[in-house]
This record gives sequence, structure tokens and C-alpha cells, in this order.
Amino acid sequence: MPFDEGVSERVREVLHGNFGIAEQRMFGGLAFSLNGNMVCGVFSDELIVRVGPKAYDEALSREHARLMDFTGRPMKGWVYVAPDGFSEDAELDKWVALGVDLASSLPAK
Repeated sequence: MPFDEGVSERVREVLHGNFGIAEQRMFGGLAFSLNGNMVCGVFSDELIVRVGPKAYDEALSREHARLMDFTGRPMKGWVYVAPDGFSEDAELDKWVALGVDLASSLPAK
């Protein structure tokens, strides 16, 4: 299933103005990275966020978030967020900020 272009555009708006942001189509979705480190992505109509190990449990405890198991194996440090979890712009801002915080803490690739 193709990724939701409306969700992708909303993410672009949140990331606008951050230097070092790149987009890449991956695995049928769209990934956003900062200096080569993945921040988040859109797969179907869901948001994928790289939150890292420190924020992982807290992120999973949020409503509409679930573990990312794209390959059939859980990927610790990554979460899927259902559309209801980022329907409001403020919610999307918070999720994307988690990914930006992690990516900006990592060495550039």
C-alpha cells in the first residue's frame, strides 16, 4: 500500500526549516532523516518514529502507539503511531520532535 501523501506533507511542514533533512522512499513508505539518521517516516497512513532506547517505553505507553515490527521482529527504539495519535498538529509536532531529538544526538552519517 502506498504511503499517505497527506501525512507526508504534514511531516514536511513540521520539519521545514531544519537543515540536514532528507527524504527517501523506503520499503513502500517515505523516510525522513536528519544528517543521515532516520527521524521518522510514513508507512501507509501510519507514522513511524525513531525514539531510541531511552524514550522507547514512554513512547509505547502513549495512546495509539505500538511497537514497530515491520520485519516480523520488534524493532526496539522504533514505534508505529496510528493516525488517531497524530490527528492534531500538536500531537504530530511532539512525535516528530522525539525523532529529531534522537537523530540530532547521533553523529552525522
